[in-house]
Amino acid sequence: MTNPRPSYGVGPTLLSGSVLSLALLGDVLIYVILPVNAPLFGVSLFWVGVLLAANRIIRIFTLGAIASLAERVGPRNLAIAAAVTSTVSTLIYGLATGPTILLIGRLLWGLSFASLTLVIFSYAVADRSKAGTRVGLGRAIHSIGPALVALIGPFLAIEFGAKFVFVILGVATAVSIPIAFFLPKEARRTNPPKARLIPKPKKFDLFLFTVGLTVDGVFAVAITLTVAETSSIGTAMITGGVLIGIRRAMEAFLSPVGGILGDRYGAHRLLWMATIVMAVGFILLALGSAYTGGTLVVVGRAFIAALWPAETAIRNSREDTMHRLAVGQTWRDVGAAIGPLIVGSILTLMSLSDIYWITVAIVIIGLILQKRPTVT
Repeated sequence: MTNPRPSYGVGPTLLSGSVLSLALLGDVLIYVILPVNAPLFGVSLFWVGVLLAANRIIRIFTLGAIASLAERVGPRNLAIAAAVTSTVSTLIYGLATGPTILLIGRLLWGLSFASLTLVIFSYAVADRSKAGTRVGLGRAIHSIGPALVALIGPFLAIEFGAKFVFVILGVATAVSIPIAFFLPKEARRTNPPKARLIPKPKKFDLFLFTVGLTVDGVFAVAITLTVAETSSIGTAMITGGVLIGIRRAMEAFLSPVGGILGDRYGAHRLLWMATIVMAVGFILLALGSAYTGGTLVVVGRAFIAALWPAETAIRNSREDTMHRLAVGQTWRDVGAAIGPLIVGSILTLMSLSDIYWITVAIVIIGLILQKRPTVT
């Protein structure tokens, strides 16, 4: 097909962000509720870890294939399908018990999230000159639902039950289905790039790997360890929800700012600055300044999340952009999956401060990997 990547207004980005915002409701709350209610869901603590990791693991191996599917069927049809599967996934949390069916729900969610993320990117980067702004707006919109449910959801779980709350959220998620039908259709490609199981990375993809490894992996686990005090199940759910809600709220506010600045001053330059801010944050964490250091890490991550899709679009041809976005997201997920494993393996061998210093070194390597090649 000709003209595979037309330009759209901001409307499709906001609509697709709304679909993902509703789709995320169940996933956000499962992280808060499942660990402290494992028997209620009919699973052991071992299975809690498996279930919470399953959605990310399946994304690592399927993002390339989903990107190819998006090229064949169009982002609108992919969004409709993902809205349906995310609704089913959330309802499974509330209606099913036992590891097998819950694992199916988590795998469905992993595929849903991967699909909706690529849908947002597809509409946002159609106009390269405003890609950063649109990615930032999309992230802001899709962070609203998770932030609200993280703050309110634990109270609903206490009032209505830790399982029935997911039935309520499943009904809310179903609203995403009619919204997805309002997305514009897009011309389809008959011969999209072939997807590899784990696609070969370029230097910029390895930079995204370092982001996933340090922020979504090491940082997420380390911060959790510092706030692991729980006096009751209710308190644990509320505390976890507040922490996630604050992070989502910061992303909702900072991502549009980062995108707008990236379009005005250059995504590449802003990526460097955001990475440096992240490195300073990890240095402060290593020195024992948890509050200030953690805030800087979250700020840097929010800016990078808004800027890297725009930078990917600038570095690649229009025809190859969707594929490269999937590759970048895949390697970010690989890093995020490896990070917790590394922390769990070496935490008994070295202090948390030493781990943070190693993380600083990895972030500096990420700075070097950002060097831009000749634009294609």
